[in-house]
Amino acid sequence: MLKQRVLDWIERDREEIIAFLSAFLQAKSPNPPGDTRLASTHVERFLAEHGLPFRVLSAQEHLPNIVGSVSAAQPGRHLVLNGHMDVFPAIDELPGHRSQWSGEVIDDRIYGRGAADMKCGTTASIFTYRYLAELMPELRGRLTLTVVSDEETGGRYGTRHLMETIPEEVIGDCCLNGEPSGLATLRFGEKGALRMALTVRTRGAHGAYPHLSESAIKIACRLATDLEALAELQPELPETVSAVIASASARAAMNISLGDGAADIADRATVNIGVIRGGLKVNMLPDECLLEVEVRMPPGLSIERVESELAGILVRYPMVTRETRPDHSYPSSWCDPEGDMAGILRANTRQVTGREAVPIVSLGGSDARYWRWRGVPAYLYGPSPKTMGHREEHVTIDELFAVLRVHALSAIDYLANDNGGE
Repeated sequence: MLKQRVLDWIERDREEIIAFLSAFLQAKSPNPPGDTRLASTHVERFLAEHGLPFRVLSAQEHLPNIVGSVSAAQPGRHLVLNGHMDVFPAIDELPGHRSQWSGEVIDDRIYGRGAADMKCGTTASIFTYRYLAELMPELRGRLTLTVVSDEETGGRYGTRHLMETIPEEVIGDCCLNGEPSGLATLRFGEKGALRMALTVRTRGAHGAYPHLSESAIKIACRLATDLEALAELQPELPETVSAVIASASARAAMNISLGDGAADIADRATVNIGVIRGGLKVNMLPDECLLEVEVRMPPGLSIERVESELAGILVRYPMVTRETRPDHSYPSSWCDPEGDMAGILRANTRQVTGREAVPIVSLGGSDARYWRWRGVPAYLYGPSPKTMGHREEHVTIDELFAVLRVHALSAIDYLANDNGGE
């Protein structure tokens, strides 16, 4: 009966929910530069209007984080809802095109920068918090809402700041996050990242005198090719997790949700040369070339193994210096694909959408890793990722309500259970 009451409330508030997300998208919060105060004000106003407890904690003034918590009369498990309000950096507006901050609702779609990543999922967290606050007398344990800044640039001033300053309030027994996953997938793990700048330096010379100096650009090209050896490293995972990733259903779901070929790289490292910069003039041998490199590591492949292989490659290039980007380098993370919350989410997804939410590993990163690193299971269930970052980024209204229903019903199931832990 509790679940039906929430479903009725969601239907009652349909226009309010759509309007909330539309206005949320109009509240500009690109990161960089990272000023999320407009978006935070929008969320704070909503929570205050509904009498919901919360406070704001900021590591930096322009990067507020919102934390709210409600407790039941009976002891039980602690569920944490996590979402972020910063979005990808702004793109140039084009005449005749929809503004990236429009929040327009057209043909059952809601448009705006961050619609998929991840203001739709954050809206689901906020309304789940609102509805379950009314039900806490009939549930067990505790529910905490965390709406953070700085996810797009690593979380140093967002989730990581909360973990370091108020861990007892935000770690909990399980985390539920609405990052884009696709309605037919449930993400229980994600790749790690190692980011670095590699600079090749040589003497340089006139282009007609290659006998006097090597070309820094040519060396960089050879190095870029050699770095592909990192993609051949094999992960070491528990058999249960490997079996889930390799299953036919997971492979099919990954290809549908993330694009054809995604399943082939889910358990492999990938190497991306994101930036290459060098040379001054066509008739000069360049004396410097910069490569900005990102290695994505699947669960079971440690940064230490990648570093060891990388050292073996760089020793062949004494003219190369390396600068690691520590705030954007982190290990992979995963939790039990068959854990209690995973089963709850899958059951509610079947009820709400008629689909099976297949457990998969995410190719990108999210703040869920901060919980998994501490041994706390954290799962992602959100809208399609296919338009995130696009000029026409959007979510459908059906997606918005499916994500909200699944989150709210799953939170009820989790807190209605009297288990002492996940």
